[in-house]
Amino acid sequence: MTAVVHAAAPRRHLPAVLVAVVVAGMAVSAWGARDRTTWFLETVWVLAGLPLVVLTRRRFPLTNLLCCLLAAHALVLAVGGHYTYAQVPLGDWVRDTFGLSRNPYDRFGHLMQGFVPAVLVRELLSRTSPLRGSRWLAPLTVCACLAFSAVFEMLEWLAAVAGGHSADAFLATQGDVWDTQWDMFCALIGATVSVLVLSRPHDRQLDALDGTPPPDVTSSPDVTSSYGGSGSTAG
Repeated sequence: MTAVVHAAAPRRHLPAVLVAVVVAGMAVSAWGARDRTTWFLETVWVLAGLPLVVLTRRRFPLTNLLCCLLAAHALVLAVGGHYTYAQVPLGDWVRDTFGLSRNPYDRFGHLMQGFVPAVLVRELLSRTSPLRGSRWLAPLTVCACLAFSAVFEMLEWLAAVAGGHSADAFLATQGDVWDTQWDMFCALIGATVSVLVLSRPHDRQLDALDGTPPPDVTSSPDVTSSYGGSGSTAG
């Protein structure tokens, strides 16, 4: 019993540690950011989302998997906001090393824009709707992420109309006329991979969070047969 308590303690403290890491990362990101307006536009999701997660942590605690992914996504946004996506040094290194035509950090950011929100959407739908265990959960999750990506691209379009050339750092198109389509495609790939790869561990953490026993895997179809669902074929 003592070993179980000691093992559970780090898991209980993990959200607080992640909050501290994100706050520190945001502070470093804001310090000396290349463009204050771009920094705000890139990190506004963190500025709005972090307080929301903290304020609702007792009434609606999140799984540790989702907390870790949200923290990782926040740091990706913080780095992009500090340098602007087209000028992130790591992206420059990847471009030069592999002979790419552009800094790929923006593409990575949009992959994360699908990969992380997929778990967020899946968790919200699993806990607040009848979709838990349904074969519709996975495709609807991916569709929601793609819809969010499309809305984000419309916000970028609005910024371009309102700001003109001053919004170039925020758009990070780097001269690519198909940048909007690439961004949405990357989000789609990220969401699909997330659902296929993380559904099983996510379901286990949801079961632990709700205090419900895991399903009998010996009598349930394989998760991949329902496109990343929890293993049930309920419609």
